[in-house]
Amino acid sequence: MVGSDAVQIAVFVALTLAVALATWWKCRGAVHAKDPAKEYFLAGGGLTWPFIAGSLLLTNISCEQLVGMNGAQLMLVAWWEFGAAAGLLVLAHVLVPMYYRYNCTTTTELLEKRLGDAGVRATVSVLFLLGYLFILLPVVLYTGAVFMREMFAPDLPVIAIAAAYALAGLAYAAFGGLRAIAVSDTWNGIGLLVMGGAVLWFALDAVGFDVSGIPPERWTLVGADDSEIPWHTLLTGMLFIHVFYWGTNMVIAQRALAAGSVREAQKGIYAAAAMKLLLPAIVVVPGVIAYKLYGDTGDATYGRLVADVLPPWMSGAFAAMIFGAVLSSFNSCLNSASALYTCDLHLKYVDPKADVKRVGQWVAVLYTIVPVLMVPLYADAKSIIALLQQLNGLYSMPVLAVFIVAIAFSGVDGRAARAGLAFGAALYAVFTFAWTPLHYIHLMFITLVATVAFILLLSRWIVRGGGVAVVAPG
Repeated sequence: MVGSDAVQIAVFVALTLAVALATWWKCRGAVHAKDPAKEYFLAGGGLTWPFIAGSLLLTNISCEQLVGMNGAQLMLVAWWEFGAAAGLLVLAHVLVPMYYRYNCTTTTELLEKRLGDAGVRATVSVLFLLGYLFILLPVVLYTGAVFMREMFAPDLPVIAIAAAYALAGLAYAAFGGLRAIAVSDTWNGIGLLVMGGAVLWFALDAVGFDVSGIPPERWTLVGADDSEIPWHTLLTGMLFIHVFYWGTNMVIAQRALAAGSVREAQKGIYAAAAMKLLLPAIVVVPGVIAYKLYGDTGDATYGRLVADVLPPWMSGAFAAMIFGAVLSSFNSCLNSASALYTCDLHLKYVDPKADVKRVGQWVAVLYTIVPVLMVPLYADAKSIIALLQQLNGLYSMPVLAVFIVAIAFSGVDGRAARAGLAFGAALYAVFTFAWTPLHYIHLMFITLVATVAFILLLSRWIVRGGGVAVVAPG
């Protein structure tokens, strides 16, 4: 057993170092942009479509997906993957052309240029920054730490493992910028797809390729009213959750902004969308199969399954890919937070001549320390995916509402948009913490529609009947 553990750890360390070395080798000869912000935050605008697709996928497929979705042990959660394809198509056909037309470094810059109000851009950036700091980053660290603890069974608390992840992610984000992140993502993404397929095969082999005995409700894609994803939520808020995540969220859209052209960005997005339709085989099905092996084991399911069914050398290789996936989500978020703060806040309101890279590095340090300290707060969550989506609603739907009015309407007053952000966040907070009459996905849709209506009506009142006009997205 000791020998097997040694093999597992040796393979893990060797592959992790190999990815780091390959990333350095690929990046060392890159042509750097003259604009320091574009170079550090957008890889100098030089990402080609394979690296855009690879980075999009791996930033999304981290342990909050692998641990959380497999931990649900329900085929129903595959809708989060299927719906992602629709969100990616909106990014490709509506938002990416506009980001490039307006020469945006951050997604929020589009709001300022469409609404003519710098305050809207700053406010949305602050909402993103708070969401990354208190929701996304702690969840990424927690789920990654849970996986590693279940797989290697180290005599360490979850917060210690999370801290190790955070320090490694900080190294990539602070010193390599988006270029290093995207390149390492792609190498790890290829490995993760291969190893994820191996986990599925060995899991099926462990049950003799016989999935009988697993309750039918574990396999259904039609959610009952009391399920995690009732079928009718697919007709309301589900699509808009994906449009927000894939289209406006800086952590994701940043990759599409780093291409040399709109067409190159779109090719990467199409490739990522195609892969999302296949990913339930990796992020959902193994958890359902594990129900036959272990019963209901929650967030511990995937780490336990990988440790049990894979040979030691292969489980070490898979652990290296998971480590890379967690780093991808974490360091991508650090880089996006650095970009939002530096470009949207610091350069505009603090010091226009500041050293972009230095400011971004200090932001990355702060966004490493605070999430580590918050990891224990997420340990008791019944479903980490459901919790993540529910908390995201506090800012995701109000932000999406502002993007919708900025893109689809002309003559919208920036003050109305800013007031709409506060209105939407307050409305969803009431739905979340005080009164929950419907499923949270329905409530996110209601929040979105109400916020759009609020902004348009308030804007019309501000301009004293001047009205707003619908315009084409272009």
